[in-house]
Amino acid sequence: MDNYNYKIRNIKENDLDEVAHLYTLFWNGKMNLSKMKQKFSEISKNPNYIFLCAEESGKVIGTIQGVICEELYGECTPFLVMENFVVAENSRGKGVGRELLSELEKIGKEKNCSQIIFITETDRKETVGFYERVGFNSTSHKGFKKSLK
Repeated sequence: MDNYNYKIRNIKENDLDEVAHLYTLFWNGKMNLSKMKQKFSEISKNPNYIFLCAEESGKVIGTIQGVICEELYGECTPFLVMENFVVAENSRGKGVGRELLSELEKIGKEKNCSQIIFITETDRKETVGFYERVGFNSTSHKGFKKSLK
């Protein structure tokens, strides 16, 4: 990697203000910070939830979340659902996303997960290209999403 000075680590409660800011940049929605902190406090104790961030100069510049789901099919090996993967715009192209994803994959392998699954919007050409460059196949499967709200 180039001489970028960021590190990948677990998200801590005092990172949530910056995490919420990253989420609003990407998803354009208002964040309920107190609810976010309450939920993080609750689910971060569960070892099946993985919350990682990239930090540079004391600032959170990227996040990724994984949820390990148990499986009843076949050999009953767990699988990993990826969510909330976002890198600050001025930090893209520096390997931050690749490193976040690599660390999540490493943890998934350590937890015996058979695969990582996620969805992204089809019109996000750059994002789809990134996923293909890091080994995801966009043609072998089709994902679906239905809002319940």
